[in-house]
Amino acid sequence: MGMLDGKVALVTGAGGGLGRAHALLLAHEGASVIVNDLGGARDGTGAGTSMADQVVDEIKAAGGKAAANYGSVTSREDAEAMVQSCVDNFGKIDILIANAGILRDKSFKNMDDSMWDAVIDVHLRGTYLTTKVAYDKMMEQGSGGRIIMTSSTSGLLGNFGQTNYGAAKMAVVGMMNTLVQEGAKYNIRVNALAPVAGTRMTEGLMPEKVFELLTPESVTPAVLYMVSEDGPNRTILCAGAGVYAVTRIV
Repeated sequence: MGMLDGKVALVTGAGGGLGRAHALLLAHEGASVIVNDLGGARDGTGAGTSMADQVVDEIKAAGGKAAANYGSVTSREDAEAMVQSCVDNFGKIDILIANAGILRDKSFKNMDDSMWDAVIDVHLRGTYLTTKVAYDKMMEQGSGGRIIMTSSTSGLLGNFGQTNYGAAKMAVVGMMNTLVQEGAKYNIRVNALAPVAGTRMTEGLMPEKVFELLTPESVTPAVLYMVSEDGPNRTILCAGAGVYAVTRIV
């Protein structure tokens, strides 16, 4: 028996890194998973199907249930298709992990509008669109749900060269704080994850030895806790290298 037997989850940006780790663990715990990934590069350019397909194959090879989706979180039509894929393949949606992300790092004096817009579009608008569609479907189903938004210490604390990324990641905390209040009567719990992990997005941004220690798999147990039946509500959980800490904004 898994912790998530009978649950259906959508994980965005699940073709690699943290999203892949999330999808694999949720499936291992019994959830049926829609593995979404646009298949683009770290900066958001390009697209492809192989990344999502590989994770689906891994889940199925381990005896789990999964299906791929290749849509962009920045498109309402694609966001609707992601949630509909949950319903079409597995009958409902119980869990959303809004994980998809890109980087366009640059110091603020060198930042241009295209860098700003691209990152805000994926991290903030993308989180809004997928959350909005999933939230509406969860309300319609009437059985509650769990939503995890991906924040970052770059938003909570700041990080050189990431004004665009930090702004988006702090904004999703504000979204969480309000949605917690509105979703309570529908038993929709909303939390935020602030991960530190060695992934394609962070490769080259930290010493190699540190990168190797910060495995995505050491972050994902935080997600499992937050989406569980007795999981929290309105929690910002920092996670990395197997260490977990609740962060509060006062």
